[in-house]
Amino acid sequence: MKTDTFPDAESTARAAAKFIVAEATAAIAARGQFVMAVSGGHTPWIMLRALADEDLAWQRIHIVQVDERVAPDGDPDRNLTHLRESLRGHSPLDQSTIPPEQIHAMPVESPDLEAAARQYASVLSAIAGSPPMLDLIHLGLGPDGHTASLVPGDPVLNITDREVAVTGSYQGRRRMTLTYPVINRARRILWLVTGSEKVGMLARMRKGDNSIPAGRVCQDRAVIFADRAAAGDLAA
Repeated sequence: MKTDTFPDAESTARAAAKFIVAEATAAIAARGQFVMAVSGGHTPWIMLRALADEDLAWQRIHIVQVDERVAPDGDPDRNLTHLRESLRGHSPLDQSTIPPEQIHAMPVESPDLEAAARQYASVLSAIAGSPPMLDLIHLGLGPDGHTASLVPGDPVLNITDREVAVTGSYQGRRRMTLTYPVINRARRILWLVTGSEKVGMLARMRKGDNSIPAGRVCQDRAVIFADRAAAGDLAA
């Protein structure tokens, strides 16, 4: 699994945006569209703001969520709140930004979360085939080895027959998350890892340590973009 290192979080995020531009351009040329799943976190919002400035065929791009906290619309805990702000920060007349209807929100406000997860899986199938094959999935890495909302000890780690599931409580919130089957089916996986607290888990993930959730993600089509703080000895 290729690892590219950069001086700091901002340069890492901007390089990741350039990588996404290349992947999107190739996908649109080959298949007519680009479907990307995005995780949350501070550094990804830098990446998405940089991406929003790029000259892309936004009308051919769909953005889906890797995971989302169960919280009301507009809540600052929601990944969707920051995703929309990052990708739709231009004038509504600016044709370089993605049409709002092509940002597909996880329906975490539903009173029936299990039915909502099935509904979101249907959305994925409608835009990315059945079973859905996403062009690119962006993932982060937690200090405890979690990725998406696949957290240590949660039953969703063992799901093999669904693309979307609802977790138990983690850091005070239940979550909706993509599961391993759809993540490992993706054409490309982009890891964006920043911060010195990630050094140990990044090393374990790269070794394929399947005792941590991130270690169970397929490495064949994955690339890591990391800052020097997270890369540790890899950056030497």
